[in-house]
Amino acid sequence: MDSGRNFQTIDEYIAGFPKEVQQKLESIRKLVRRLAPDAEEKISYQMPTFYLNGNMVYFAAFKNHIGLFPTASGVRQFEKQLTKYKHAKGSIQFPMDEPLPLGLIEKIVNYKVKANREKGIGRKK
Repeated sequence: MDSGRNFQTIDEYIAGFPKEVQQKLESIRKLVRRLAPDAEEKISYQMPTFYLNGNMVYFAAFKNHIGLFPTASGVRQFEKQLTKYKHAKGSIQFPMDEPLPLGLIEKIVNYKVKANREKGIGRKK
């Protein structure tokens, strides 16, 4: 990840990587867009971020992996399915030399969409 840059948009972020990395990043972006078309795209912590009643999910490219950051609740909910992947409290690492597990990512994002929508209902009067 190019930490020296100050990205303004997700397009700008993705454009800074080689084609094969761009394809992985775009596949995550398209999946989240499909599952949460009303989520706002932004850059937060210099990473592509989807915002829906709060930050919902971040993703980023690193030297050896694609990072998905569905916050602690997103990781905790799918702990059993994540045993194959390096993960921590709020992050998951998908090795760059393997295909992205889009089915698993879809489940995680769906969970986060539902949780963030419910969070929004609680805020409305």
